[in-house]
Amino acid sequence: MVATTPFHERLSELNDQHLYTHWQGHLSAVRYSHAPKHEYFAVRNSVGIFDTSPLYKYRITGPDAEAFLARLLVRNVTAVKPGRAAYTLWCDERGFVMEDGVLFRHTDEEFLLTSARPALAWLTRHRHRHKIDIEDVSDDFGMLAVQGPRSRTVLSELTDVVDRLGYFDLATTAIAGADLTVSRTGYTGDLGFELTVPRAACLDVLDAVLAAGEGHGLRPFGEDALNMLRIEAGLPLVDVEWTDSTLAWNDEQRVTPTELGMGWMLKGVLEGTRRFLGSDAIREELRTGSSRWATTGIVVDWQDWNRLHREAGLLPVKDEIPLAWESWLRDESGEQIGYATSVMYSPALQRHIGIARVRPTLADPGTTLQMETTILHSTQLVRVTTAPMPFFNPERKAAKP
Repeated sequence: MVATTPFHERLSELNDQHLYTHWQGHLSAVRYSHAPKHEYFAVRNSVGIFDTSPLYKYRITGPDAEAFLARLLVRNVTAVKPGRAAYTLWCDERGFVMEDGVLFRHTDEEFLLTSARPALAWLTRHRHRHKIDIEDVSDDFGMLAVQGPRSRTVLSELTDVVDRLGYFDLATTAIAGADLTVSRTGYTGDLGFELTVPRAACLDVLDAVLAAGEGHGLRPFGEDALNMLRIEAGLPLVDVEWTDSTLAWNDEQRVTPTELGMGWMLKGVLEGTRRFLGSDAIREELRTGSSRWATTGIVVDWQDWNRLHREAGLLPVKDEIPLAWESWLRDESGEQIGYATSVMYSPALQRHIGIARVRPTLADPGTTLQMETTILHSTQLVRVTTAPMPFFNPERKAAKP
């Protein structure tokens, strides 16, 4: 039986499409209206809310909690102080990426780790003799993302904590009489916050947020809009930009943190001052420069895109819904040198953008490549240029409060 989230009862009343996917056994809205672009613009121009409750949530507590997590996660856990959160990956013994999530550190000995896929068995298997408790609290809490340039304005009507939170800070507060955690985090690449709410209080908190959002253009957004937002932000998505190493059939489906564009997490690995599961293999990759791929942004040449369509008697396509398949990338000689994992037309930037994986020698910004596309049942090549990510990176996202 498919479950519903603690916010579903209220959010379903705002959904005139009733289109849902299954996210880890829960109903998750694809969109709330006929046009996900409207939901997308709510986040970019005002404020939107997204139900992230299906994420798995694991509470790790005890005197060895920091040491335990530091031995498993790619991110340097010792640098994450109480009252802070951090995005992180974790890998298998060969240094291939399994999953990603956000680590919330409440105190010296209390952490909460989110994951899009089940991780309890993996965490427990590596517990060894660490003095810790690992608890699956996934069903105990709902999570609500409040995202967009007016997100702080809306939430400040409910709690003054948000006026003091820096980027990736977290704090406990009370909204609608319920104690909860608010963090300045999100998956949209914009100013935003996430509320971790005890299950019994979720509807009361949601009602308070909806009431505070009146007059600010607040609206819920679904997975279609979220996918558009995260591509503009250059944020990877499991099962799109990579496959969990434990579920991959072969190494062609696997990537390392460096190949995924997350090499910035690896400070101290090459020098051997930091070790975690898979770090030996990653250190060897860094030492020998043996990465097979580099992740980069790509921007489609509009003039070439326009020409190809006009010559076929068509108007150039501007589709904001990301392609559901990979697109081959070729160099000037026609050799396949990579592939685009996510491609879309950005409504805010008014250009076609994508996340791609190319040979490391071709990843420098400004490199001209060609991407395969289909026009009138025929394969065509359109010029693209490599570009740094994120594509959309407003100052407000990480600005001091």
